[in-house]
Amino acid sequence: MTAPYNNQAAQSAAIGQRLLAWYQRHGRDLPWRRTRDPYAIWVAETLLQQTQVGTVIPYYERFLARFPTVEALAAASLDDVLKAWEGLGYYARARNLHRAARRVVAEWGSHLPHTPEQLRRLPGVGRYTAAAVASIAFGQDAAALDANVRRVICRLYAIDRDPGRPETQRQLEELAQAVMPPGRAGDANQAFMDLGATICTAANPRCVICPLAELCLARQAGRQDALPVRAVRPNRPHHDVTAAVIRDQNGHFLIAQRPLESMLGGLWEFPGGKRLPGEELRDCLRREIEEELGVEIEVGELLCAIDHTFTHFHMTLYAFDCRLVQGEPRCIGCLDLRWVSLDEASAFAFGVADQKILAFVRDRQAGTGCSAGSNPSASEHPDHARSQADRGVMSPWAEDQILRFAKNDRRVEDR
Repeated sequence: MTAPYNNQAAQSAAIGQRLLAWYQRHGRDLPWRRTRDPYAIWVAETLLQQTQVGTVIPYYERFLARFPTVEALAAASLDDVLKAWEGLGYYARARNLHRAARRVVAEWGSHLPHTPEQLRRLPGVGRYTAAAVASIAFGQDAAALDANVRRVICRLYAIDRDPGRPETQRQLEELAQAVMPPGRAGDANQAFMDLGATICTAANPRCVICPLAELCLARQAGRQDALPVRAVRPNRPHHDVTAAVIRDQNGHFLIAQRPLESMLGGLWEFPGGKRLPGEELRDCLRREIEEELGVEIEVGELLCAIDHTFTHFHMTLYAFDCRLVQGEPRCIGCLDLRWVSLDEASAFAFGVADQKILAFVRDRQAGTGCSAGSNPSASEHPDHARSQADRGVMSPWAEDQILRFAKNDRRVEDR
C-alpha cells in the first residue's frame, strides 16, 4: 500500500490526477458527453436527477429531437413537454425546465448563464445541477455532488456522518472541490460520477480494481461496506385512492388535468381522490367527484386496482366504471377537463398509474369485444381488493387483471 501523504492538499492532488487518468481510459460513452451544447448538457443533467443513466438515454434523445433548442422548448406548451416526459416520473423537473427555458429566452437572450450562482436563479436548478452544468458546459471550477460522488468522497475520507445532513454536505463539497484540477472540474465531476456508478457502488464495491484504492481511508480501515452512513428512513404510509372512468353516450371518457402546484401537476388523470379514514371507496369517489367536478355520479363495477409506489408513500388506486347522474362537469378542483376517446387519450400526458387504467380499458375492449362499460360476467363479492371495493361489483376477469397490474407495477415516481 502506498504510504500516506504528508498533507491533505497532496492527497487531494493525487486523487485528482489518478481520477482523470482512469476517466480518460474508462469513462462511459454517453450521448450528452458527445456535445458541447450547454442546453443539451442542461437537459441531460435535469433528466439524470434521481434517474438511472440507462433509463435517461432514450428520453434524452427523444426530448432533444422534439425540443432541439432552448427556444423550441420555451415556445412549446407545457402539455407537450409533459407528454415528452411521460413515464419518467418526478414531473416537477419537466415543469421547472419549461419555466426556466422561458426565463433563459426572455432574460438571457437564449444563452444559458455560465456560473453556478447565475444558474441557481433558474427554476428547478439546485446546487448539484448548477455545478454540473457550469463545470461541464462552461469549464467553471465547481464540484458537483450527486449520490455517487457523495458515496465516493465519504469512503475516500472515511466520513462517518450522514451525508444528507447540511453540515456533512458542506464538508463533502469542500473535499470534492479540493480534488478538482484547475480547468478540469467538468471531467473530474464526470469521473467521480462514473467511478461511483461502476466501481465504488453502494453494494459490493469493486475495490480491487479501483484507481483510488490505495488512497481510500475506508478501505484501509475495512469499512468500505459500512460507509456512507445510511440515515434511518421512516416507513412509507399507504393510501387508498379512487378514480372514476366516466363515459358519455358517445363512449368518450372524462379526464381532468391536475393543478400545476399539486403533485404530478399538469398531468392528466381519471378524476378522483384519496379515501378518508373510515370512508368506503364508493362514498369516497362520489364525494371527490362532487368536490372536484360539481356533479353526481353513479359508481358501477370496480375495473381494476393498481398498486403504485411514490417516493414518500404507497398507493392502491381503485378505478370504477361510472356514469353521470346529475350536473355538467366543471373545473372546481382541477386545471382543465376533456372528453376524449381512447385513441385521443394517447396525446395527453398521464402518470404511470393512470396509464395503467388506460391500458386496462384498452385490453378489456380488445380482449372481450365489449364496450368499456359493459360487464362481461356475473358480479361477486369476495373479501379482498379492499373488501372487494367495499362490497362492490367486480368481475373475475377484473380480479385477474388486478393481480397482473399489482404484480408488475413497482415503479417509483414523484413530483
